[in-house]
Amino acid sequence: MADSWVNSAERIGADLHLELTGPGGRRAALIRALREAVRSGRLAPGTRLPPYRSLAADLGVARNTVADAYAELVAEGWLTARQGSGTRVAERAEPLRPTARVPRKAPPRARGPRHDLTQGTPDASAFPRTAWLASYRRALQQAPNEVFGPGDPAGRAELREALTEYLARARGVRTEPGRIVICSGFAHALRLLFGGGVLRGPLAVEAYGLGFHREVLAAAGVRTVPLPLDEHGAQVDRLGRERAVLLTPAHQFPTGGPLHPERRAAVIDWARARGGLVLEDDYDGEFRYDRKPVGAVQGLDPEHVIHIGSVSKSLSPAVRLGWMVLPERYVGAVLAAKGEREAWASVLDQLCLADFVASGAYDRHVRRMRQRYRGRRDRLVAALAAHAPHIEVTGVAAGLHAVLRLPPGTEASTVKAAVWQGVRLDGLAAFRHPATDMAAGDGLVVGYATPSEHAYGPALEALCRALPPP
Repeated sequence: MADSWVNSAERIGADLHLELTGPGGRRAALIRALREAVRSGRLAPGTRLPPYRSLAADLGVARNTVADAYAELVAEGWLTARQGSGTRVAERAEPLRPTARVPRKAPPRARGPRHDLTQGTPDASAFPRTAWLASYRRALQQAPNEVFGPGDPAGRAELREALTEYLARARGVRTEPGRIVICSGFAHALRLLFGGGVLRGPLAVEAYGLGFHREVLAAAGVRTVPLPLDEHGAQVDRLGRERAVLLTPAHQFPTGGPLHPERRAAVIDWARARGGLVLEDDYDGEFRYDRKPVGAVQGLDPEHVIHIGSVSKSLSPAVRLGWMVLPERYVGAVLAAKGEREAWASVLDQLCLADFVASGAYDRHVRRMRQRYRGRRDRLVAALAAHAPHIEVTGVAAGLHAVLRLPPGTEASTVKAAVWQGVRLDGLAAFRHPATDMAAGDGLVVGYATPSEHAYGPALEALCRALPPP
């Protein structure tokens, strides 16, 4: 169950934040939170609460849990429930007013922004619980006894075989199970490759990208050299003496757009000529909306590309599983860097993901989420067209975020205005490499996947209020 919940203004008509913490289980936590919301006046008399099915979906609890909580509060007089009118705050449930007999409470804990529009995370409420549980049960029932012993540093053969088939079919990757090494995600892959001594710097990177990845590389003693970007992606013709380059060719992060076909071929030619290596971060490779799928660069030359992917965007960052598809000459060194005992990726989770992929459940989930996120993207574009038509939206043909282009000199003030509106997001400058002289202009990086369905509408309204006028 989530520790907190932000309402949908479309259903309640006012901003509401419930803190769902404390002893007594899920039902008790919800009852306490709703009582306090009524006492404090945050839920005014007559306010209609969301249907218990909707609230249960947002919280990730059983419907009966919410239904029982509503029923108890109705019995206590806090709420009323009538056929056709839904569940509402009782008219006599007045907010608590301080008196001399009421002890003063400690100041409430500071709360974060109500609306999360940061990039990089999927809708947590959409995790396919039922299908995942079915795969977990099958995996446990069919697992041989040796599964419960020490793990293979390469990862379970079942998962590597399932990924071999899936990546070939969905991403155009050419490999075999023996050249796939399972890891816990992209950052873990970087730590193994550079912290483990498999590769050494300097490393060319895109001028705009995740600062966290640069920090991981810096901790391993790797100097990163920024490559300028334009509308066709990284300018790979600017590669210098580096022997390796890190790219997001399927959907450049954060500016958006795929690496142009001529540049994909050019970076492979560069790698062959210099004996170099391309590290391919398959960021957002599975979520495309207005264009045909762009295959992996690895398919052009498997011996000069390390293809790295994970399920953090497509499934959940809570499932700590990713993979490296390696040129044959690097497999032994990566396994040596991992060590004899698998210390990162749960073997049982690997077996579950293997079944999830092989059964077709992963494909179905990706298709469903692609449709949902496209709808989210379209709602964002429509809201901006209606309320801020002077703001250009870019990078929306694929992925889980959009870039909103702002008038020059307005990025910092707009980010502050968003904070005042209760919106968490990032400015484009936050992703700029500190050593680059390239400037991509002012902008906001808006993630449209994170909020639940009920919270997305209010988040868009708050975002539009924060944008600068024409």
